[in-house]
Amino acid sequence: MNILQTEDTICAIATAQGGAIGTIRVSGPEAITLTDRIFKPVSGKPLAERAPYTLTFGHILTPEGEIIDEVLVSLFRAPHSYTGQDSTEISCHGSSYILQQVMQLLIRQGCRAAGPGEYTQRAFLNGKMDLSQAEAVADLIASTSAATHRMAMNQMRGGFSRELAVLRDKLLHLTSLMELELDFSDHEELEFADRSELEAMARQIEQVIHHLVDTFSVGNALKNGVPVAIVGETNAGKSTLLNALLNEERAIVSDIHGTTRDVIEDTMNLGGITFRFIDTAGIRETTDTIESLGIERSFQKLDQADIVLWIIDATCAEEQYHQLADKILPRCEGKHLVIVLNKVDLLSPADSSNKITETAEPTDARIAQLKAALPDLPEDACVLSLSAKQKEGLAMLQKQLVDFAALPDLSQNDVVVSNIRHYEALSRALEAIHRVQDGLAMQLSGDLVSQDLRECLYHLGEIVGGTIETDEVLGNIFKHFCVGK
Repeated sequence: MNILQTEDTICAIATAQGGAIGTIRVSGPEAITLTDRIFKPVSGKPLAERAPYTLTFGHILTPEGEIIDEVLVSLFRAPHSYTGQDSTEISCHGSSYILQQVMQLLIRQGCRAAGPGEYTQRAFLNGKMDLSQAEAVADLIASTSAATHRMAMNQMRGGFSRELAVLRDKLLHLTSLMELELDFSDHEELEFADRSELEAMARQIEQVIHHLVDTFSVGNALKNGVPVAIVGETNAGKSTLLNALLNEERAIVSDIHGTTRDVIEDTMNLGGITFRFIDTAGIRETTDTIESLGIERSFQKLDQADIVLWIIDATCAEEQYHQLADKILPRCEGKHLVIVLNKVDLLSPADSSNKITETAEPTDARIAQLKAALPDLPEDACVLSLSAKQKEGLAMLQKQLVDFAALPDLSQNDVVVSNIRHYEALSRALEAIHRVQDGLAMQLSGDLVSQDLRECLYHLGEIVGGTIETDEVLGNIFKHFCVGK
């Protein structure tokens, strides 16, 4: 599909299979004409003679006059439609047979089946939304929580775009002052802004871009889930804990060491926050090539996680701790670490007198005792005891995960970056504005500083689409949309 091919008329099923009602969208220069060829109103004029924003009841007919279905057709005229083109939406019964029959009739009349995201692509190309708003449409469809819904809705309504517009205005003003200074460099008596004023403006711009970059950690966690790596020795109970948290048999559990050889991921919602749990291969010395690859992936996932659950068999806690401490603890710097002493149900009666339940908190003395047996722990590390097999103590672990996530409550007016493409563009813009600040501080010539200012403007323009021209880049963005949107 050529991303700039917008002069043909497209059609697609825009609703999920299995519903009572199915909708087919038609968009393009001949959308109304082609729909008229297969649609006959129960009464009144054809669609081409009707006013926009109206619903018309009638029948979809084959060329032989056979009725396929009774439908409602919504009519939109350019430029006041989602795509900015003439459009119709045919609402019929949700039978897959009926929907396919209507699609075939439209294609025979000259429509083309739309590709993924082609309707939103046309909306962007026709100026109905900028690129960041277009991407927010896909995020809105994929939203799974109140927070992800608010983020996507704010971006789709232009909250992020307005923030960028203010930034670009400030950058343009700063650029114009620098270039005026160059144009009139032979008139020393003219001064458009002293360097201290320019430095103050650059500092304001840098602070806003830096703030937007910093929001990505929160936005990415809300959108994709807070990554939680479950690590530890073989048979410590990592897969059992994952299954207990998810309340389903997601991972294979066995007494055989090294059962989990690859990474298993799944998500769940706790306290309104999505967590992405990553069950990893047990860490141990092994000569098995496949198991070694799994252990290497375990360390990779540990490095990527925000929260680390180090699962230790409570019946041999000190031994397992000392075997892996030098491998795990250095990788947990800057992360939240929870040491989970599992299998407390197997402790001797004397040791299990403090066995916990879903409602009982472990005493401070018990926590102090556990920490004393595990030296050199980071100050903010948390130690919990539970039985994953008996599902005892899970509530405390879940509460600790929510506390460690500490994600803010968002309103629809909060601007949070959650798109990796936006983050990368902002990061490059931040590097450029840092060079501007350095250039101003070192009294570099205006032409060098202006070049970095223009580069900063370019990267901000990448986000909203002002500087994107190639089919390849746009195609890569829209190919991930669902068909019909």
